[in-house]
Amino acid sequence: MKVFGPKELHEDVQKKDLCIGCGACVELCRYFRNYKGKTAMIFPCTLPQGRCYAHCPKAEVDFDFLASKYWGEPYEGRPLGKYLEVRAAKAGDRMDQGTFQGGGTVSALLTLAMETGLIEAAALTDREGLVPIPRLVTGPEEVVKCASSKYMASPTLAGFNLGVRKGYGRIAVVGTPCQVTAVAQMRANPLEKEDFNDPVALVIGLFCNWGLDTRKLIALLTEKMDISTIQGMDIPPPPAEVLILETANGEVKIPLEEIRPLVPNSCHICPDMTSEWADISVGMFEGRPGWNTLIIRTSAGLKLVDQACQSGFLITEKMPEPNLDHLIEAASNKKKKALLKAQKDGVLNTKQEDQRSAIRMRAEVIERITA
Repeated sequence: MKVFGPKELHEDVQKKDLCIGCGACVELCRYFRNYKGKTAMIFPCTLPQGRCYAHCPKAEVDFDFLASKYWGEPYEGRPLGKYLEVRAAKAGDRMDQGTFQGGGTVSALLTLAMETGLIEAAALTDREGLVPIPRLVTGPEEVVKCASSKYMASPTLAGFNLGVRKGYGRIAVVGTPCQVTAVAQMRANPLEKEDFNDPVALVIGLFCNWGLDTRKLIALLTEKMDISTIQGMDIPPPPAEVLILETANGEVKIPLEEIRPLVPNSCHICPDMTSEWADISVGMFEGRPGWNTLIIRTSAGLKLVDQACQSGFLITEKMPEPNLDHLIEAASNKKKKALLKAQKDGVLNTKQEDQRSAIRMRAEVIERITA
């Protein structure tokens, strides 16, 4: 894996409008800050290598490197990544005190993980007004307070970095595919530090096709309504094609054709829909309100899910084959579109010595995905 410094990160990611604002470079040092969804380098730094570049999910992401570190094998480009099982899931009776978006699966698993001591803190996404913010929580009662979808790029990993600085050694991260990719790079020890200790105890990935630019979304909604009345938001599965805003005065629906222009450029080169580098991945179950799709990827993830089922925190069922096939098709389409866009933009497997890539992937894997 190639690692450069803050200067190259600024050139490769921010100047090319590829920064997704995930927070991976925030709270590492004083040079990067995030404000209302935008990350900026506020002081020049001349380090030849830096954690900011090494962790960024849009700078020299070597998929074979990550696969070898995480799975012990080369990256094969499977639509859903590697996994053990796919189930339908929802929160069980032990979680009846919460109001969840979807099935409450993420909140149930985090609550159990905290109550049993598997984790001592969790990096989650909260919201101040409409602006997503990182939140490091240390108690089960705080988990449910963050249980809603934001649909906007968020510096969630700044909360994780803060947790590491505070000395937490068993941290959970809940994030989108770009954030989970950044966490995988952190865990791979890309700077090869001899005293490296992995502080991550659990990674729960969220399904994501795209996020929205926070500032642009606020500007759009401000023209249409009093944004201070917004209490929640949802994008139902197809064929709804709307963003639904829950307000103090009722529902407001915005057609997705007005929303899609607010998707950051970086989302269009992301080849991951289901957070491949997580222990557990969670998304909406299309056609079955109140349930989630649950992908179990690691033995640690399977152990937690089984424990959650046995203790009443979670209910799971077999995933119907047609639903699984549809999920695989959707994830495959995202991979193909993303790699074709990255090729077109010149940020996939560049060979010139003076050019760096956003993505590194074996040519035969790219050919298979884009065929």
